[in-house]
Amino acid sequence: MTASDRRTGDAHSPSPLSIGVLLYPHFQALDVFGPIDALNILSEDHPLTLSLIAPTLDPMCTSSGTFTQLILPTHTFATAPPLDVLLVPGGPGARSPDMQPAVDFIASVYPSLKYLISICTGAPLVARTGLVDGMRATTNKRAWEWVIGQRPQVKWVAHARWVVDGKWWSSSGVSAGIDVAFAWMGDVWGQEVAKDVSVKMEYTRWTDSTRDPFADVYGLGRESREELTEAGMHGDGETMLE
Repeated sequence: MTASDRRTGDAHSPSPLSIGVLLYPHFQALDVFGPIDALNILSEDHPLTLSLIAPTLDPMCTSSGTFTQLILPTHTFATAPPLDVLLVPGGPGARSPDMQPAVDFIASVYPSLKYLISICTGAPLVARTGLVDGMRATTNKRAWEWVIGQRPQVKWVAHARWVVDGKWWSSSGVSAGIDVAFAWMGDVWGQEVAKDVSVKMEYTRWTDSTRDPFADVYGLGRESREELTEAGMHGDGETMLE
């Protein structure tokens, strides 16, 4: 099976798309707000709906410690509307022993989703559903050993900035969520749309999915070009910024 065979995204995906963001206590702020800001700009020309979904309607706090922010959910796991896309962020809270309800929610909506986008340590929450065994994915490189221990049955790709396998788009840590959001946007609405949004954000994109510079920082091995191609990734091995 080739990388293109595994992609289920339709470049002419109908609008509006119903987008959900999974929230929980101590999520990573940029994992959520980076992609959402890109989607805010996209929604000026392409109709989207947004649902912020959490265990309860209580405010959800970012990260941990005393310097934190609160965001109000719009729905609970029990009241979430039908979704086309679910974003699953990471953060310190992803390691909490209380995350099983979030895992169960992901499992319940996964079959009906068009796309699932995990960012950073959101990936092991997806992996823990057991529905993505044998699929390729990546995650935060600083947390690499912990993540792969959560679900070894997933084919974790160490040196990737992001990976696409079927409906699952997974990114490396924190800022990589913005890069995978633009890659997904380009796949669905076209590269010119993604470029236009990135220019409006004044954001310089990393466009080589095969190379995450933080894999080198944390001493992770480099997969072969054949393995990266099979993982649904692209790039010429050079730093690609645009």
